Amino acid sequence: MKIALITDTHWGVRNDQLAFLDNNKRFIDEVFLPYLDAHSIRTVIHLGDLVDRRKFLNINTAKRLRSDFIQPLHARGIHAHLIIGNHDTYYKNTNSVNSIREFYEHDFHIYESATEVEFDGVPILFIPWICDDNREETLNLLGTTNAQIALGHLELAGFEMYRGSPVSHGDDRVLFNRFDLVCSGHYHHRSTSGNIHYLGSHAEFTWSDYDDPKGFHILDTETRELAFIENPFKMFRKVWYNDKDKTSEEVMDRDFSKYAGAYVKLIVSNKDNPFVFDLFTTKLYEAAPLEVTIVEDHRNMDTIDESDLLNEAEDTLTILSKYIGTIESNVDNKKLDNLMRSLYNEALQMETE
Repeated sequence: MKIALITDTHWGVRNDQLAFLDNNKRFIDEVFLPYLDAHSIRTVIHLGDLVDRRKFLNINTAKRLRSDFIQPLHARGIHAHLIIGNHDTYYKNTNSVNSIREFYEHDFHIYESATEVEFDGVPILFIPWICDDNREETLNLLGTTNAQIALGHLELAGFEMYRGSPVSHGDDRVLFNRFDLVCSGHYHHRSTSGNIHYLGSHAEFTWSDYDDPKGFHILDTETRELAFIENPFKMFRKVWYNDKDKTSEEVMDRDFSKYAGAYVKLIVSNKDNPFVFDLFTTKLYEAAPLEVTIVEDHRNMDTIDESDLLNEAEDTLTILSKYIGTIESNVDNKKLDNLMRSLYNEALQMETE
């Protein structure tokens, strides 16, 4: 049996910005649903964080979630299962009050506590967000279940929330050594270590997601293989500008339409012809990006090193990590780096609470 796994969709991300809702719809309409149709897949399991905010749900976001995702699943007769994630719950110490139960109780099979479920004769253990209220029950079931496959929304130490951003806190992965295959949501970077697979978010939400493949997975319950189907639609793009020894036609020869509805960093490595640069930026803005950040140095354009420009265009975590690496003190730089990454990730989480 083949099952579609998707996680951390965070409907309503970035203050319910319409561009992210539209990006979700494009992915659902042009990638996700066509794949399910083409391969006759009739079971979808969401591994948590269906929505972005724990405390409330925007009415338009709720409507778009239903019309763009839930109703198309129902129209196809697809069975939808949802494992509660930490962003789906109102309280931090219990999963019993959650937005999914309140708004979409009849649209999903909802799992608020650890539950063993059979698919085509194969037992799979569903593990929702582990909190004070369900920890003891969950740990007991981890030790007694007959399932060799576990799907959950887990916070395990040592894995990366974003690429290059390992999390130092969380549960020990040894709790899951008995399973052949563990798939989890929660961390947005797709990664694998041993039997544990973090599936990653389905789309880009911040610059930390830039150039980090996103999408969904297909689980084959017979072979226990995971197939990754990539989401081609990007929300964050970098474009390099260099008019040195080039004609205006060569500079302008690119597809500007891909920057529509995206956050764009325009990295200027060489600007000899201001007229051509103005033409270029005009074409870029005409493509209707959400935001354009221009990275250049007008004062030292002749002497600036290209690597400096690239550094300016890097995301916050990369800049922070490189800076910590230059500090000379008695402090363990690696520990300091891990601490700052944890605090940064925690701050991103707090934005939605």
